Amino acid sequence: MDRVVRDAVAAAERRGWDVLKPLLHPYLHWTEGGVTIRGRTKVLAHLATASPAGPPDSYELRDGQISRWVTVR
Repeated sequence: MDRVVRDAVAAAERRGWDVLKPLLHPYLHWTEGGVTIRGRTKVLAHLATASPAGPPDSYELRDGQISRWVTVR
């Protein structure tokens, strides 16, 4: 797993939004359990109410930021 993803998981778990935000690409596609949220702002709002279920099953990076996050569980 890339360092940026490990850092993102750690930041989300401690609810460190100021640390998490620059790790996420503005056009992020975030998928959990078959539901996809598009856009960093919408993903951060979602995470404020429901923390991620640990590291992703798959992910993509663009320009050093997470551009796609997929969690199947």
